[in-house]
Amino acid sequence: MKHGKKYVDSAKLIDKTKLYDSDEALATVIKTATAKFDETIELHVKLGVDSRHADQQVRGAIVLPNGTGKNVKVLVICKGDENEQAAKDAGADFVGAEDMAQKIQSENWMDFDVLITTPDCMGIVGRLGKILGPRGLMPNPKAGTVTPDVAKAVKEAKAGKIEYRLDKTNIIHCPIGKASFGEQKLIENFDTLMGAIIKAKPAAAKGQYIKSCAVTSTMGPSVRINPAKFTV
Repeated sequence: MKHGKKYVDSAKLIDKTKLYDSDEALATVIKTATAKFDETIELHVKLGVDSRHADQQVRGAIVLPNGTGKNVKVLVICKGDENEQAAKDAGADFVGAEDMAQKIQSENWMDFDVLITTPDCMGIVGRLGKILGPRGLMPNPKAGTVTPDVAKAVKEAKAGKIEYRLDKTNIIHCPIGKASFGEQKLIENFDTLMGAIIKAKPAAAKGQYIKSCAVTSTMGPSVRINPAKFTV
């Protein structure tokens, strides 16, 4: 794969043979984020588990102390005037029930980043599984997006709550902020997310839990972090 000049120049700032401490890695990845827009900084963690087994799943949600830097659009599917008003007051961008489900089904409308619903509306949302599932938008109790307290869930989503979960290759990919955040805010977000992932270690996991760890900007090369620093 051929890379542009900016990527090549950024890659020269990274020692590919080195495993960095997390603080140094984040300082380096900020320097490599040279695009004309505010690049997202992402964390990629490969775990020593097998996601094919139910007892080795790693999934959860955490509110990053400094948010993600993204303006999160929230859709709430709920019933009852009280719930709808609570969702709107908390800052939800879209609120409804059957009408919203119909809009998603008939128009393939997906102009939202997070879908929150109440337990009594899971029947409505369940019908959208084939549309929402592949996009990672299906609400889940573990992520706090199926809840009777929609106001709290909306506020958390707006504040920078992210969901982490394994992909098929046993890797977690998550945004931890923007390059403009600076080193300190990114370190705080990084430490919060890594702490949650370590805490979520399944009892069935054997051997080394954190296999590899790296941070990267949207357009830049990855910087590898020493996994031995994370004791589990």
